[in-house]
Amino acid sequence: MSRPATSAAATGSAAGRLQALGLELPSLGNNPYYVDQRTVGSSIHISGQLPYKDGELLGQGIVGRDVELETARELARHAALNALAAAAQAVGDLDRVRMVQMLVFVASTPDFGLQSRVANAASELLIEVLGENGRHARTAIGVAGLPLNSPVEIQMVCTAV
Repeated sequence: MSRPATSAAATGSAAGRLQALGLELPSLGNNPYYVDQRTVGSSIHISGQLPYKDGELLGQGIVGRDVELETARELARHAALNALAAAAQAVGDLDRVRMVQMLVFVASTPDFGLQSRVANAASELLIEVLGENGRHARTAIGVAGLPLNSPVEIQMVCTAV
């Protein structure tokens, strides 16, 4: 089910738009090997985020074989939400986040070919929440596998405004 890319982005704060979508920023766990985000000047580099919710990976498998397109799209939205949480953690407020680039990795069969449709779901979420600040450059890549057998992983670069 496709969502309009501008439905909630018309008015109010990013946090208000997130709430209007029935979403909230998740808490991110700590990892002893890497950080969820690193700020360099005004740039914020977000580590690859998997579709976790409440500490649980929401899906596993290969898109086009084990995972349907619509499920992969929902997983991409969850991964993007986690990335937004990392960006907000870096600057303290979603209204200060402007997307620059998003890389969407989709564990998929060689003949799947719809990685951009999976990535569109994450792009739609960013625009719904951040409005014009959510528009970004993007790459969607099909890969043989991802950590923990996740179907989707999202990495971002943002800037503080």
